[in-house]
Amino acid sequence: MGRTGKGRAGERGRIRRLFTWKKLLGTFFVGCLLVMGAGYVLYLMVPVPTANADATLQSNVYKYANGKVLARTGKINREIVGLDKVPLDVQRSFVAAENKTFYKDNGVDIKGTVRAAWNTLTGKGKQGGSTITQQYVKNYYLSQDQTASRKLKEIVIALKVDQNMDKSEILAGYINTSYYGRSAYGIQAAAQAFYGVDAGKLTVAQGAYLASVLQAPSQYDWTSAGPEGRKLVEARWNYVLDNMVEEGWLDAGKRAGLKFPVPQKPKAPKGMSGQSGYIVEAANAELLRQGVSEEDLKAGGWTITLNIDEKKQKSLVKAVDQELEAKLDRAADKKDATVQAGATSVDPKTGAVVAMYGGIGATEHWTNNATRRDYQPASTYKPIVLASALDNHAVTQDGRAIGLGTIYDGTSKRKVVGSPIPFAPENEDGQNYGPVTVQKATNSSINSVYAQMIVDVGPAKAKQTGLALGLKDGADFGANPSMSLGVMGASTVDMAGAYATLDNHGVKVTPTLVKSAEHKDRKVDPVKSIGERVISREAADTTTKAMQGVVRSGSGIRAAGDYEAAGKTGTSENNRSAWFVGYTPELVTAVGLFGEDVKGNQVTLTDTINPGRANGGKTPAEIWGAYTTSALGGGSSASFDLETDGTSGGDTGLPTPTDSASDSASPTPTATEQSATPTQRPTPTGTTPPPTATETIPPLPPLPTGTKTIDPTIQPTPDGNTGIVDTRPRGQ
Repeated sequence: MGRTGKGRAGERGRIRRLFTWKKLLGTFFVGCLLVMGAGYVLYLMVPVPTANADATLQSNVYKYANGKVLARTGKINREIVGLDKVPLDVQRSFVAAENKTFYKDNGVDIKGTVRAAWNTLTGKGKQGGSTITQQYVKNYYLSQDQTASRKLKEIVIALKVDQNMDKSEILAGYINTSYYGRSAYGIQAAAQAFYGVDAGKLTVAQGAYLASVLQAPSQYDWTSAGPEGRKLVEARWNYVLDNMVEEGWLDAGKRAGLKFPVPQKPKAPKGMSGQSGYIVEAANAELLRQGVSEEDLKAGGWTITLNIDEKKQKSLVKAVDQELEAKLDRAADKKDATVQAGATSVDPKTGAVVAMYGGIGATEHWTNNATRRDYQPASTYKPIVLASALDNHAVTQDGRAIGLGTIYDGTSKRKVVGSPIPFAPENEDGQNYGPVTVQKATNSSINSVYAQMIVDVGPAKAKQTGLALGLKDGADFGANPSMSLGVMGASTVDMAGAYATLDNHGVKVTPTLVKSAEHKDRKVDPVKSIGERVISREAADTTTKAMQGVVRSGSGIRAAGDYEAAGKTGTSENNRSAWFVGYTPELVTAVGLFGEDVKGNQVTLTDTINPGRANGGKTPAEIWGAYTTSALGGGSSASFDLETDGTSGGDTGLPTPTDSASDSASPTPTATEQSATPTQRPTPTGTTPPPTATETIPPLPPLPTGTKTIDPTIQPTPDGNTGIVDTRPRGQ
């Protein structure tokens, strides 16, 4: 039975009484109060969290001395920069793109947020609708999740951040945390990735592009975008610039003249392959010695400018490739695969390490051959013995002052005199030189002479000179006569530093790789590269003069070029390492070859790069010469400014081999020469004349029957051999 009209009218009356305008208005106000109260409680309950795990991660950036990026390390390619490093018009391009009211709003755009939520709910696609402050909060404090709870937190935190931070801090945080594509986080990494410049050198047109690309990094990357993507990003770029004009941030005339700045093609990240890994590792080790912790380095954010000269670095790599790698077949020949090269080049006036070669590549051979100290420097230590003798005013066993013209007995296996430790080293190929000057002994790297010299100066004093010049591992120094043959461990960095100190006239040079290291929180003072005087100038300069003879007419002749040079060869026991260390007035370089098997064991270099011994006067000297010629632009007219002790060993009169690139045998001594007594030996033109009655020559012990002697007038081929291949242990 239906309701009567009277019943229906009563029901309508009750509804009207229930929903009067006064009650509705009251309910609305109560609801507003409840919402406001809930919002206030939410405001109080939601704290500003700490940064999320990825927000503060940065890469470490390693740069050449000229400012170009050598390598980046770290999980995220980001380098945070202050807003003062970003041009003002570039800053404003981001505001114009994302949030024109940024400088005036309270950090939240309610209308935009509601509109974005509605569009998302109605299937019109996910919408942003966030202010710069909100986006910064999302990037820095929260996650990228598209949830209502995350959005609610974002709004609350944005309000708090806006109250407690300056707009400039918020904008800096936003442009440093945003992702731009190409694995670039932050404006500095983006500037390098898209335009190959630092953020401080961006133009307004480039800044507008980077501000545009934030909306859709993958879709808007010009080089990978399709026609539609390019059309959209160009429209976005125009929108940004038009907004800047509208806000009075860009002159309309200038805006009209701007052209779309097409970004460069993507490049592979500057990683740790090739020489970069070795150099980064060595730079980090230097920073650790300066007090930077491993944790600090791993946290990232460092901008590390190196002393590495980009052109010289390329020259060094090219020299090794041409003079060594091109002659090896590492893949097919197991012996060739054992050859490792290392080199360090230093500016003797500043101590700057301008080039470093660590090996075939840091991702193929992890050990840095430039910094390793597990191989002997061999005869490259002999000049340090000479410098010690000169600095300490040492005398021979019979009281003669040691200088370049001092006569020593160069007989192979001659027992040293005056040492409690017996020592009788063999010369290269068992050669017996008889009486020779110190200059001749240096040129031809005569072991027996330097073994006696270190006894004359005192092994402990010679050791102290080595440490003072820059060799590191004092525990590895045996203060005994064998030290004259360089039986301790040393790196190419160590030897370059020691020779740089000689080049710098005895004032200590410490090779330094890091030019500057800066972090937003701290700055590291660079190593003091130039120190105090450690040996006298006369001793250093006289040693330099002696080593000029090595390059001019001795075992280092392959290193000669269109420049003045001094240097020394070295080949260690069992031919496990071969060295050439030398310098011009402007550049000091140490080159070493090392034999190493796949297990890291030291092995011989014999019959690898060339048949027979791979001595220091061959490939190492050739690498040194090729690099030095290139690094000096083809040559140099600079001359050594030497203040010597005035003695002369007569190296200029020694004949030069007709073919310095060969190891052909020297002329065979005649019967007369073989039987000549010391006073009957011919005197080379320009050398010290035979000793007079006032200068006593150490008596020569009788030679075993059939032993060969070599007249000092006969010039040996590089590294002191006469073409006879002998793989017996040496100390050359």
